[in-house]
Amino acid sequence: MITSKPSTYEEHLYSLIEASERYLVMTCENRSSIRGLPQRLGDRFIDTGISEQTLLGVAAGLAMRGRVPIVHGIGAFITMRGYEFIRTDIALQDLPVKIATTFTGLLSEGNGPTHQAVEDIALMRTMPNMVIFCPSDEEDLTMGLDLVLRCDAPVYIRLNHLSPVVEHLPYSAIGKAEIVREDAEGCDLTILAYGLLFKEALEAYGILHERGYKVRLVNMRFLQPLDETLISTIATDSRLIVTVEDHYIHGGLYTALCEVLLRKGIAKSVLPICLHKKWFAAAPLEELLSFEGLRGRDIASKIISIGGINAK
Repeated sequence: MITSKPSTYEEHLYSLIEASERYLVMTCENRSSIRGLPQRLGDRFIDTGISEQTLLGVAAGLAMRGRVPIVHGIGAFITMRGYEFIRTDIALQDLPVKIATTFTGLLSEGNGPTHQAVEDIALMRTMPNMVIFCPSDEEDLTMGLDLVLRCDAPVYIRLNHLSPVVEHLPYSAIGKAEIVREDAEGCDLTILAYGLLFKEALEAYGILHERGYKVRLVNMRFLQPLDETLISTIATDSRLIVTVEDHYIHGGLYTALCEVLLRKGIAKSVLPICLHKKWFAAAPLEELLSFEGLRGRDIASKIISIGGINAK
């Protein structure tokens, strides 16, 4: 059980930076998650202006001199404009730069596909040494923040400021997922989710559970490295595994899961609930989730409609 609630991301980040001189905060004129830090950090806060490539190159240089930069920017622009710099300057050198991105997945409300990073995990998964951290809410984010900042690897973080909908378990290690709900009598169905859509997956779990389905719900937390021990375990008792994510079908959790199952020689039915390689219109978040069929009730309906999994 959690005995004390973590603070907001900005406050928790500040407390960690104050405890170690190695840390500094950087941005390319995107301060949405760190508005109060420039005045408090002084010369340990660096803003390079609208220049993602410069931001990442400077961060790499500072990391080579022993610092741990936590860089902030819009996910779509950091991962695509800065891809070569992440690849060559940071990942190739295995530098401990932490890339904290906003407006990832569908969180850039109303801005549409130009600002919504729905390819970012696929891009970052190609990077050797890269850790990918995708918490389900702000509490989950702050609980794991110290762990990912202290690790020696480069880390890509999907920032998430949503309010928690469950009481989270403590983090044990990089790459370990969190089992949030599990039927004591065994599970025919396992739902794997992360980030924004974890809340919707929890709603789907509730609907399915009420209808008598034996369901396990997992908050993945990390997309790289993936919790392969957990995947092997759930594959033994789950007749169906469902992946839920605000990312394109290629390169995200669905792809990563299938790669693990294939490598381990496990044949399993997998249902991907995600974005299926099409552009989408700009819309308020609630409307967009409904239009794409990503609400909890939609997820539950899709699972029920495929058949093969029986209620109690």
